[in-house]
Amino acid sequence: MREGLFPAVACVQFPIALGEVEHNIHQVSALLAACQPAKDSLVLLPEIWATGFDYPCIREMSQRTPDILAAMRQLAGEHGIILAGSLTQPMPDDQRPRNTLFVVSGDGVLGSISKQHLFTFWQEDLYYQAGKAGPPLPTPHGPLGGMICYDLRFPEVVRRQVFAGSRLLVVSAQWPMSRLDHWQTLLKARAIENQCYIAACNGCGETGRMEMAGHSMIIGPDGVVMRQAGTEATVIAAALDAAQVDEQRRRFFPAGDRSWLGADSDKIRTLEALQHELAPIRRHGSRIAFTNGCFDILHAGHVSYLEQARRTADCLVVGLNTDASVRGLKGPSRPINSEANRARVLAALGCVDYVVLFGEQTPLRLIKTIQPDVLIKGADYEEEQIVGAAEVKAAGGRVVRIAFEHDCSTSALITTIQQQP
Repeated sequence: MREGLFPAVACVQFPIALGEVEHNIHQVSALLAACQPAKDSLVLLPEIWATGFDYPCIREMSQRTPDILAAMRQLAGEHGIILAGSLTQPMPDDQRPRNTLFVVSGDGVLGSISKQHLFTFWQEDLYYQAGKAGPPLPTPHGPLGGMICYDLRFPEVVRRQVFAGSRLLVVSAQWPMSRLDHWQTLLKARAIENQCYIAACNGCGETGRMEMAGHSMIIGPDGVVMRQAGTEATVIAAALDAAQVDEQRRRFFPAGDRSWLGADSDKIRTLEALQHELAPIRRHGSRIAFTNGCFDILHAGHVSYLEQARRTADCLVVGLNTDASVRGLKGPSRPINSEANRARVLAALGCVDYVVLFGEQTPLRLIKTIQPDVLIKGADYEEEQIVGAAEVKAAGGRVVRIAFEHDCSTSALITTIQQQP
């Protein structure tokens, strides 16, 4: 076995019975017993394979996940394999659960990757919360990249994992028959553009009122389909060879070509220009978030706050106080940094899409003009104290209050600097 790749991979395709955990575990167990997968291979299961998307009972089903993981561990140990598949992961403090791909050996959970893009067309965003981008999972056979269903439509999800060393990407899905051609095309594209093996396991038959496409696939790093299932319950498997990945990448490797093409200063816009740029963004249904501040000396608290703000929508606009308005709020000694410098630093943050300056004491004019879908403010403000909250809610938007994760402030930093000898 060459270092850095599983010797073989398999996909266990079957019709998922909604809410019937024991039945679904039995289906997996029977299919594994019938096919006897190769030792040390990675065996992949469909998305939410043990329960299906049983929305009315989703929180109840999430409490079964520890027992389901124990069953996965037992099956992995019996067959000498590593088993992977997505489950509903319960979260603390009554938060919505995550749709998480767990990778399990006979010794326990090796790691997990949560679904990053929720399929709003199926209302998944009403019942789950999205996960964060992360590194590939460490396994005894090298780093493993992973996607869950709708993530397949977002090439950047796995590009980072491939750059970090993944030679195998797995996709756990419940993809419908109505979009079978998309499934097949996108899987081949991900293999070709990343020059890696792809193992994609889909549900089949009817789950609830939806017909799943089946057609689980194993694709080589050259984009050639090595194995493909039909529409029935089955197991497909294939041996993997790291030399094939090396051969494809020896000549060229697009995932490693990471030229910096951005021009972050272009994010700084006048209100008039910003309106023109937001119009098409709003037309295709993307959500726009807005927050504001002085951001005089940018610190970790600001960055964490802005990252959380960006996660509430598809685009984040930051209203930035001009120098004159900062002096009106903070006194004649502020700001420390000019509005041009503050805007430039904010624009360099990946979580910020646009920066627009305003000279008034409050951003109400900006808010009324931009009409954001989400208005963000710190949790130290009560909603009735937040400028623009009433206007945003009246237009059908929402207000989100975010707690600061870091105990730091610009004023405290200035005091510390002034006290230095």
